[in-house]
Amino acid sequence: MSPRAFIFIGMSGSGKGTQAEMLIKLLKERDPSRNVLYVQTGQGFRDLSKGDSFTARKTRTVLEAGDLLPEFMAIHVWSDMLVGDYREGDHIIFDGTPRKYHEAGALDSVFDFYGLNEPTVIYLDIGHDEAVKRLLQRKREDDTPASIEERLGWYKKEVTEALKFFKGNPNYLFLKINGEGSVQKIYEDIVKRAGLE
Repeated sequence: MSPRAFIFIGMSGSGKGTQAEMLIKLLKERDPSRNVLYVQTGQGFRDLSKGDSFTARKTRTVLEAGDLLPEFMAIHVWSDMLVGDYREGDHIIFDGTPRKYHEAGALDSVFDFYGLNEPTVIYLDIGHDEAVKRLLQRKREDDTPASIEERLGWYKKEVTEALKFFKGNPNYLFLKINGEGSVQKIYEDIVKRAGLE
């Protein structure tokens, strides 16, 4: 198996993390000689916000308000992980990136640089009400009703623009997956359509 790159995009609560973890397990089973670098932008932001620097405090304020951090912050988080942790021949899974159109353009340069052909975009499509229900159920500190609505609002405004960068782009395999079925059914759909059967 050649090294593969995957980008999970979807609303908060769409199951990106769950499906990414299942895909990591599959890749490790199928291709044990390769590492899988898992780039979680949201977790990177949360980790950064625990510090005491000016940037950490600003990041914490933005996250607590449910607002969207600027592109340079997202690019810093994932580029720092790539520079420090990516090894030749690794598979890469991006979870929760890109969040804005210009970030998609920056991310696009990664695949050419590392020689990763036809990255797979997995767009987990769920409705607003389903997202709210799932986010409230997971009981995470930053999942207040107000911050959830804020995040879903910027998703509609910003992330859908980033999706346009990939949709119809001949350099990518773009998969729109119904994210409202069972976890197993969604996983099976991803595996089949991504050519991992």
